[in-house]
Amino acid sequence: MKDDNLTVPEKLKNRLYPVVLELFSENDFHCVNVREISRKSGVSSGTLYKYFSSKEDLIFTILNENIGRIGDEMKHHIAGMEDIKEIFRKVFWGTMDFYDRNPGVAITAFITVPMRNWIREGSFRSGMEYDILIDPVKKAREKKTISPNVTDRQILDLYYMFCHRHIHQWYYNRMKRKLADSIPDFFELFWKVLKP
Repeated sequence: MKDDNLTVPEKLKNRLYPVVLELFSENDFHCVNVREISRKSGVSSGTLYKYFSSKEDLIFTILNENIGRIGDEMKHHIAGMEDIKEIFRKVFWGTMDFYDRNPGVAITAFITVPMRNWIREGSFRSGMEYDILIDPVKKAREKKTISPNVTDRQILDLYYMFCHRHIHQWYYNRMKRKLADSIPDFFELFWKVLKP
């Protein structure tokens, strides 16, 4: 039974997380079970249930931790930048570059996991992109370098729509191209919507 006060040790994460992402990125969500995760990772089901209440809890924890890393990386990428257009370009590049380096996360988050389950779980929308962009967007609004007619919510919606669409296309086309290489295809259109 899961103990909510326990923190998953790094050693266990390093052993377990790659196996879980591999299983979920190569199989249908409903075909993966705790017994298979335990067998392939060498982590007993008792240990798994000590830290996670279910396979859903396990995969959503892994996804949330990994996707949260995008925000951490992005802070470094845009630190000191002033040009809002280049900040947005860097945010898209950083996101897609992260998924290029972590394809199991991209496939599991955008292809394998049933959205209904993740949304019900409660951690589906972490808000990290908004947290990263809130200060640059605020400054851009003060300087009038983005359209006042586009709301913060619409900016996030465009970000998510582009990310989802390009990851789906990348997967459909058998991941032959880097996700980051798709940015020039849509970024000028994105900027056209935002510029004053």
